[in-house]
Amino acid sequence: MRKTILLILLVAMFAAGAAAQSGRRGMKPPPPPPPEKLSEPPIVLPERTAVLPFELTVLPESVFKRQLKALDNGTFSLADFSGKIVVVNLWATWCGPCRREVPEYEKVRKAFAGRGVEFVGLTTEDPRTSYNRVKQFARDFNFGFRLGWADRETAVTLMKGRSAIPQTLVIAPDGRIIAHWRGYSPRQGGSQLRATLEGALAEASPAPQKLAR
Repeated sequence: MRKTILLILLVAMFAAGAAAQSGRRGMKPPPPPPPEKLSEPPIVLPERTAVLPFELTVLPESVFKRQLKALDNGTFSLADFSGKIVVVNLWATWCGPCRREVPEYEKVRKAFAGRGVEFVGLTTEDPRTSYNRVKQFARDFNFGFRLGWADRETAVTLMKGRSAIPQTLVIAPDGRIIAHWRGYSPRQGGSQLRATLEGALAEASPAPQKLAR
């Protein structure tokens, strides 16, 4: 009798478990959450083309005649070199490319000695804090240019809004900017300055007159 009751209980428990499993399998899975609503794509406006400043073609008289403080505590102006082609190199002691450019420019300066070219080096540093450093740079690199300090107005005018250095300008005796380039390239450097000066001197020299027969 007990075996019969036990058997009935086991069969009942098995049936209940099977029904539960069947119920679970028959349940539908919960629906997936609704997709997240994406915001509208941002409106991208076309970038404005940077308006570059005009190239300087003639040195303003205010800068041409402006008195510049020399490294030796004197003063000079670019107008002092009337009748000469003037090379202006803008540089700084902290400028790595300047350190590579100066020795090449020094060779050009020596090659054009006595040929009507004045070489001027203007540092953009502050003379109140950089005087000793600039003096040491000039000694270390045998920088034989006429050295001076570029005040803010002079630097802004010569650089024409581009603060990268070094920069080099070659100025004709009449104040025209013959050439202006920025940066230093080992493939150009002194050779570019040399070629520019040769062309400027050839242009400045009067053509020989033919004798009348």
